[in-house]
Amino acid sequence: MAEEFDVIVIGGGAAGENLAGRVQDGGLTSVVIESELVGGECSYWACMPSKALLRPGEALAVARRVPSIRDAVTGGIDVEKALSGRNAFASNWDDSGQEQWLASVNATLIRGVGKITGEKAVTAIEKDGTVRELVARKAVVVATGSASFMPPIDGLADAAAWDSRKIVTSPTVPERLLILGGGVVGIEMAQAWNSLGSDVTVIEMQDGLLPLEEPAAGEFVAKAFEEKGIKVLTGKRVTAASRNGAEVTVSLDDGGSVTGTELVVAVGRTPNTSEVGIESVGLEAGKFIDVNDQLVATGVAGGWLYAIGDVNRRNLVTHMGKYQARIAGDHILGKDVSAWGDNVASPRVVFTDPQVASVGMTEKIAREKGINVRVVTWPYGASGGAATMGEGIDGTCIWVVDEDKRVLVGATFVGPGAGELLHAATIAIVGQVTLDTLWHAVPAFPTVSEFWLRFLESYGL
Repeated sequence: MAEEFDVIVIGGGAAGENLAGRVQDGGLTSVVIESELVGGECSYWACMPSKALLRPGEALAVARRVPSIRDAVTGGIDVEKALSGRNAFASNWDDSGQEQWLASVNATLIRGVGKITGEKAVTAIEKDGTVRELVARKAVVVATGSASFMPPIDGLADAAAWDSRKIVTSPTVPERLLILGGGVVGIEMAQAWNSLGSDVTVIEMQDGLLPLEEPAAGEFVAKAFEEKGIKVLTGKRVTAASRNGAEVTVSLDDGGSVTGTELVVAVGRTPNTSEVGIESVGLEAGKFIDVNDQLVATGVAGGWLYAIGDVNRRNLVTHMGKYQARIAGDHILGKDVSAWGDNVASPRVVFTDPQVASVGMTEKIAREKGINVRVVTWPYGASGGAATMGEGIDGTCIWVVDEDKRVLVGATFVGPGAGELLHAATIAIVGQVTLDTLWHAVPAFPTVSEFWLRFLESYGL
């Protein structure tokens, strides 16, 4: 006989576990089916361990910018401790703490694989082979996330290329690291492993790093990489890859080649929907699941199937997956809600040195949408607060203004610690705060946030 729950969640990552907690708080019962570790990609193979790898190099850079203590910094990073710290940030790949959290909100956990078999019906196969038939009284939620995309490059399959999980969790420092992709994962890992002693080359087929951000952001990062000894090849496409023992070689479309000891592929994500059973309800396996603003899957009758997080392609960042979980949970609970923050003002931070913090639209995207745009820029280091951070503070601030509405629609900050300064811009965009009102939000002196005053002055207020 089938077990009944109000809500069945397939996938116990950040989005899935948050939805389960949300509906449990609202008085419904939920079950979470997870085949790997509760907490998902961000906790064990992405956000947390990657930031732990980046932090030692960042801390050294902060100290070396201050002349009075620069000479006190002797030696380099203790690699063994850095890797041990990375492991600790990933809870040593033990999800018992997350399991306890699910228990604390009274959500049921099934460790195994969940597969949709029909309307509101899911089969769960536990790790010991036990088969459990489940039925949802209200909703089934797919929250299975995404995985590294491996492009169809000749020889790549035989070159033992690493994906994002492999590079984040490597137990040793690669001697010579080739990274295919100059997006967030690629450049964060480039800096992290360079700081730990790896000789790193980044290959990006677009004309600059971070091609989805403002061009200046990638330019500042590339400049910093050059100073650190990280080689950056942009406008280069990899046409083939091959391995010969301990060495891997990639061929480029300009006829050149680069050789290293490990190759990392970081060129995008693909949805984990191949084995979820969505084809049983008319969707295409292996594809992203389209949803409406209530996170309900379109193309499935009855409004019972939801998809949240990476799997729906709306916004592939952890905090927005959690946001979608709250919206979907509230909708399942019968509330009149819609998700729009993930489309309008998605904050994103690249934790390199300098950090790249951005929210909303770039100038290019805003213009493509037909917005009457005005762009204002200001040097990141041109404030009393930045001066106290030390010497050589480089970077930029870029504000994208909708001239017709006199509101901010995008912002990018490039500089040390920029990520912690991003939320003010997020609030301004979400709240559609006019610049005339923003003029009365006076930043404290001397803080780096004084750049907000300079922005409004430069604008003409």
